[in-house]
Amino acid sequence: MPTIVDIKNLRKAYDGGFEALKGVTLEIREGEILALLGPNGAGKTTLISTVCGITMPTDGTVTVGGHDTVTDYRAARAMIGLVPQEINLEPFEKVINTVRFSRGLFGRKPDDAALEKVLRQLSLWDKKDSQIRALSGGMKRRVLIAKALAHDPRVLFLDEPTAGVDVELRKDMWEIVAGLKADGVTIILTTHYIEEAEAIADRIGVIAKGELLLVEDKAKLMARMGKKQLEVQLTQPIEAIPAALQSDALTLSKDGSALIYSYDTRGERTGITKLLADVAAAGLVLADLVTRQSSLEDIFVDLVHDDNKSDTKLGGEGVA
Repeated sequence: MPTIVDIKNLRKAYDGGFEALKGVTLEIREGEILALLGPNGAGKTTLISTVCGITMPTDGTVTVGGHDTVTDYRAARAMIGLVPQEINLEPFEKVINTVRFSRGLFGRKPDDAALEKVLRQLSLWDKKDSQIRALSGGMKRRVLIAKALAHDPRVLFLDEPTAGVDVELRKDMWEIVAGLKADGVTIILTTHYIEEAEAIADRIGVIAKGELLLVEDKAKLMARMGKKQLEVQLTQPIEAIPAALQSDALTLSKDGSALIYSYDTRGERTGITKLLADVAAAGLVLADLVTRQSSLEDIFVDLVHDDNKSDTKLGGEGVA
């Protein structure tokens, strides 16, 4: 897929010397969903704000659809829709007028048919004449997305779009995002809900301390860095792992009822056969075997933890 957003060596420093972004380089592909994960203060919102022209970069360049966000701001910004974290809407305005106003801000001609399509897509059409103040929090977030889509952008930034909403509405939002992708919209999502990224993203980016640690296809990342665990459940709990079974890859559950063995599925041998033989030789009786694949959350925690210890960047596609 061609690149639609091209970020090169992007830096943002503030008075006093604090660097919110430290040379971020990233290519975002047309039509993909990219999820940016990172702890609080990692630089996610600063990155979005800089790409959208809300914050001026200290150094580096950003182009959207070939338009530089500084020297050709209007053309670049017209290609972008932004859904901010904060719900900041005029409470006494009607939904339809709120969305019309956003379309006009970008110089787009009035087109009620286009606005109707957006509102129906977001299940807002029956609320079009309602005042914003009468809507639930979830519906207000849908209005924010409608505003962002009103001028037909090709790139949509969602900054913590499901923060504070319930699980059911969050899943509805995932379906909305999938529908936008089907229409060819490129979506960049920041989220604290790692299961959100795992459910809908094509690629995952991890950012910490203003640096992009990696960007990689979700499936490849999980295959490359994911591990499996085998839980050997015992018929009787034990107080400690027998000396014959001592291994860095083996731990005992808190209640002593299971041995937990971590292994890499990419290895020539997993060691499971030998483990089970050793368990039997130690006189332990198996009740059941359970396997578990590492989740994206496990991988994310490991990455950020390693970065905090070493302060070194990790390799990955799309990273300088």
